[in-house]
Amino acid sequence: MTDSVSRRALGLGAAGALAAPALLRAQPAGPNLTIATGGSITSVDPHFFNAAPNSSLALHVFNTLVDRTHDAKLQPGLATSWQAVAPTVWEFKLREGVKWHDGRDFTAEDVAFTMTRAPNVPNSPGGFGGFIRSIARSEVVDRHTIRFHTHFTNPILPTELASIFIISKHVGEGASTEDYNSGRAAIGTGAYRFVSHRQGDRTELQRNEEFWGAREPWARVSYRFVANDAARSAALLAGDFDMVDQVASSDLARLRREPRVSVSETVGLRVVYLMADFSRRANLPFVTDNNGNPLDRNPFDDVRVRRALNLAINREAIAERVMEGQATATAQWLPPGVYSHAPDVRPQVLDVEACRRLLAEAGFPNGFRLTLHSPNDRFPNDSRIAQAVAQFWTRIGVQTTVDAIPWASFAARSNRQEFAMRLTSWGSVTAEASYMLVNIMNTFDQQRRTGASNGGRFSSAELDRMTAEATTILDDAQRERALQDLVRWVAREAPIMPLVQLNHTWATRRGLSYQARMDERTVAMGVRPATA
Repeated sequence: MTDSVSRRALGLGAAGALAAPALLRAQPAGPNLTIATGGSITSVDPHFFNAAPNSSLALHVFNTLVDRTHDAKLQPGLATSWQAVAPTVWEFKLREGVKWHDGRDFTAEDVAFTMTRAPNVPNSPGGFGGFIRSIARSEVVDRHTIRFHTHFTNPILPTELASIFIISKHVGEGASTEDYNSGRAAIGTGAYRFVSHRQGDRTELQRNEEFWGAREPWARVSYRFVANDAARSAALLAGDFDMVDQVASSDLARLRREPRVSVSETVGLRVVYLMADFSRRANLPFVTDNNGNPLDRNPFDDVRVRRALNLAINREAIAERVMEGQATATAQWLPPGVYSHAPDVRPQVLDVEACRRLLAEAGFPNGFRLTLHSPNDRFPNDSRIAQAVAQFWTRIGVQTTVDAIPWASFAARSNRQEFAMRLTSWGSVTAEASYMLVNIMNTFDQQRRTGASNGGRFSSAELDRMTAEATTILDDAQRERALQDLVRWVAREAPIMPLVQLNHTWATRRGLSYQARMDERTVAMGVRPATA
């Protein structure tokens, strides 16, 4: 690592100046680690935005009751055990002897406070309410036992709680998102302590010497944001970074051959998909007739239009040519072999004439004009996928242009329903179908805590009912069949249009290894010195 990068990693720039005195008083010994991520982190607040880059950072500082392994299996976290003690009551036994970073004890009161705060963060562009929608109230039994009383039978509550980061009540009461970004409230139980954060640039962390789990080998971690794929790879080869994520498909073959680099990869749980705007009945932004005049109705309300757009896309071409084999064409949101994947739901064969007939039947024989919005720095080749979709749609008469913008801006604007059509992605970290159904396709309802990330505001009473019924089924096999029926419903009605399932790839410098994760989290806890 170069001297200039080493100085930056110590946080001695302007943003790190306030943190430096405290840091110098308790400098841990050991090697440092510098990670470059392609995912834009919008906040240190672990409840502000349910997005993979934010959660990756949060995993260093905070813990969950239930942890996930690299292959999406559950294991104890801050809870050592859990069981359903009644049809609508789950009891969790908490780990004893855990300390917050400020030395205070972790107790059940912190867990109860977290469940109140997590779904109610102001100005969240997509929060965590869907994970705890079933919880009616929390009961603190004793300092290390908590019970969750649920509105309905919820067999997968432990799975859902694996996404809720536990925060301290004594620091979190009255704390704002900015208090977490500044570090004042960023007091966790995790393997690393917060040192400093500079939005759009980096977060500095140092090892928590009092961590309840295994001691980390890295004394300090510098977690950088580098949007450009090629720049991340080049900096890794130059020795500026120890690990990079989201390796571009165009760089992958070269890095695999490079003796100075080790590549880790896995099939992921993230699907790239399209979703239209359903919040307006007419005069959608970024949609006009071929003369540039606003439409007097929302074309996406008509399932024939949605089916035409869905049928027009050659997913295999996107997977092979745009993604260069680093994705798989799909018509659903989970990969084969994962619970509730429906084997009979496959991408349809492109049929241009059938698409044009559907548009004509819907009253658009000459098509219309559309702008497709996409992030340009969220996942590999995001804007290139959007350009490919635009070409497919233009072929059937829907003249499509692309506006690709930075993720931070895209996420906020999408949440405000500023787009007619969006290309985005979703990682089903629960490794089952209900997570995307509840959060993306169920009706946006803050009281019921559904549709938290439903940026298009799709709403179907039938889908809501079917989802609610499926998620309360106790028998695993029966619940899977019900969820597979929902996958088929989505394929038929097209509230979203899944395109490709992403592979996840990391590259480390020689001498290090990374345990690739299906949930795509990029964490220092997975980096280890390579063994001979």
